[in-house]
Amino acid sequence: MKRNLAIWAITSVTLSCTTNDAPYIPLEPTDPNSNIVNVSGAISSDATWTSDNIYVLNQKVVVTNGATLTIQAGTIVKGKPGQGSLASALIIARDGKINAVGTPTQPIIFTSESDNITVGQTAGTNLTVNNRGLWGGLIILGNAPGSFSNDVSELQIEGLPADDTFGRYGGTNSADNSGTIKYVSIRHGGALIGEGNEINGLTLGCVGSGTTIDHVEVIGNVDDGIEFFGGSVNLTNTVVWGVGDDGLDIDQAYSGTISNALVILGDVSDHALEIDGPEGSLTGLFTLENVTLIGNLTTPDGEYADYRSNAMGTTKNVYAFGFKSSSDIELDNDGVANNYNNGLLVFDNFQIAVPEGTTLSNIFANKAATVSTPTFGTEGSSVAIGSQTTGANLSLLSWSYTSMTSGFQF
Repeated sequence: MKRNLAIWAITSVTLSCTTNDAPYIPLEPTDPNSNIVNVSGAISSDATWTSDNIYVLNQKVVVTNGATLTIQAGTIVKGKPGQGSLASALIIARDGKINAVGTPTQPIIFTSESDNITVGQTAGTNLTVNNRGLWGGLIILGNAPGSFSNDVSELQIEGLPADDTFGRYGGTNSADNSGTIKYVSIRHGGALIGEGNEINGLTLGCVGSGTTIDHVEVIGNVDDGIEFFGGSVNLTNTVVWGVGDDGLDIDQAYSGTISNALVILGDVSDHALEIDGPEGSLTGLFTLENVTLIGNLTTPDGEYADYRSNAMGTTKNVYAFGFKSSSDIELDNDGVANNYNNGLLVFDNFQIAVPEGTTLSNIFANKAATVSTPTFGTEGSSVAIGSQTTGANLSLLSWSYTSMTSGFQF
């Protein structure tokens, strides 16, 4: 980890646009001692953010239809504090694009304005995984299909007020391309916009398979780490650590593949995995593979996984340890149990370090009211910690802040 403890004398220049697609004009700080660039409003033409500056999001910054935001490797983006309409977030609206391509040694970092990280660093010194909700998050919206109640074709994304028209997502193009994200770390987000309505670390609303998302980390978010609302984008090599709700959350017939993922629960986390199914007639099958789940003995909740509301897809090659004896992998209702019996919800090769005080069969819990699942749990086996032969390849995640600071062996 590179450390630079120099004290910066900083002033700021605002790059300001209105949300009615006024031109975005990139400017450099006028003070040569400053590396802070404030950004607000709409980005309606191509723009580039460079690693010699720190970009501060003032409320919501929206990349609008037809524009591409390029973020250079090593760039730091900070969000201002605020809740409700004042919450800060970077939003890639439908038909906008983001090209944020970092490297293992120069990741792109999204964090809070209060983080004392400076140019050239990969971490500050004043925040930990338990500092949550200090800004909003990264929201990407696309034109791929999703399964919505009443079979409507689009919805307003969770985390944005209904009158923010740039918050619409959904369409018919499963190969839609919202850009490329590689080696990106998202930290300390999840600002509240309404009662029980926080922004996820990374929100993916009907993002298409033409989008590339690889090597992404979310730590210390109030709500979910990464949530998929429909869409078909694939996600590879990801870490979620210490979020306040679920690590990976699937909704609305998401039908992509999530591969090589690590979820580490924190002191207030809920489920490592929360999997929902279609809400309308459109169906889709997800694949979740090569996953390591690390539990937490302190959190009041802390479940392995909850499969709910007609979930459909495959979860395979999972290794889990460190959970409480009360934690389970749950089939939540009759619809999910029927899908399991009918081969629409598939489990394969779960290796679990079974906690003292429970059994493997108790971990696989069918909570359906009327549907029995006699074979549920036969996909699992008990292993000693460290003897697993499945799960994530953690060496591919060693670039992450989580690897540097979590205390877990990568």
